[in-house]
Amino acid sequence: MSDEEDFDCPLCMEELDISDRNFRPCPCGYQICRFCWHHIKENLNGRCPACRRAYSEETVEFIPISADELAMMKHEKKQREREKKESEAMNRKHLANMRVVQKSLVYVIGLPAKLACDEHTLRQHEYFGQYGKIAKVVIHRRNTSTYTNGSSPGLVSVGVYITYVRKEDAAKAIAAIDGSNWDGKTLRASYGTTKYCTNYLRSMSCQNPGCMYLHEPGEDADSFTKEDLAVG
Repeated sequence: MSDEEDFDCPLCMEELDISDRNFRPCPCGYQICRFCWHHIKENLNGRCPACRRAYSEETVEFIPISADELAMMKHEKKQREREKKESEAMNRKHLANMRVVQKSLVYVIGLPAKLACDEHTLRQHEYFGQYGKIAKVVIHRRNTSTYTNGSSPGLVSVGVYITYVRKEDAAKAIAAIDGSNWDGKTLRASYGTTKYCTNYLRSMSCQNPGCMYLHEPGEDADSFTKEDLAVG
């Protein structure tokens, strides 16, 4: 058999196991797995899907696999699996620099200081809870300047990420919040972005059930590099 030969059953699309690879139930050579062959014989019309000849036990061709062939097949299977993992890892490597817009995630800046420190309050119906059910609230703080003249502390910028259960609620929240005035401060709201989970990038299973990072490819239209986002 050549390296390019297809080892999938053309009917159920399952990979032919080692014993099925030398099983040909029809003289025309059309190869299917024994499960499908039995299903056609017992539950359907009993004919070969390719040439329409009636299946007969007398025309079944089955050649047992030798020990050398079995060892070679196992080696080839391991080689294909290894190459597949290496290919997936290479394909995901560039995603480490990507950020994907999340249509259920809202990013808000400009909140009054008294609100920008209490996740529980922000979930309430009087605030972001009025737009829909919230899955998670994350408050992100960062210094925007250093200490001045050794005495005055730098300014602190606060951004809030609100993840809604429904994308429609996130869109509703952005439409209502962006440009609005809360306690004399103008709020800005937009869709938030997220990155890919480190485990996903390594083709590993993520063991964190609460992980908010991506574990599957994002839409191309919603994907940007960090440099793209910096430029705006």
